[in-house]
Amino acid sequence: MRAVLDIVLIVLDLYVWLLIASAILSWLIAFNVVNTRNQFVSAVAEFLYRITEPVLAPIRRIMPNLGGLDISPIIAILIIMFIQRVITYYIYPSVF
Repeated sequence: MRAVLDIVLIVLDLYVWLLIASAILSWLIAFNVVNTRNQFVSAVAEFLYRITEPVLAPIRRIMPNLGGLDISPIIAILIIMFIQRVITYYIYPSVF
């Protein structure tokens, strides 16, 4: 059972990195640093959008409009960190 919890923690950590990569890529696209006409950039952007949007969309619906500022990745990362801490401190020690 601990192996399953370890895999869950690794997947959550990987998802945090995907959220960070998605936010950075969206900034690079918004400031016109990378060109979305490039096929590789477009494929990476579409992959990151499809992976992160199911988590970010509900957060965006709940959050008030802050103008052009999107803090939904930060909220998602904080929620994931909370879940990781709960698993590490409360669930993991009680599993044999």
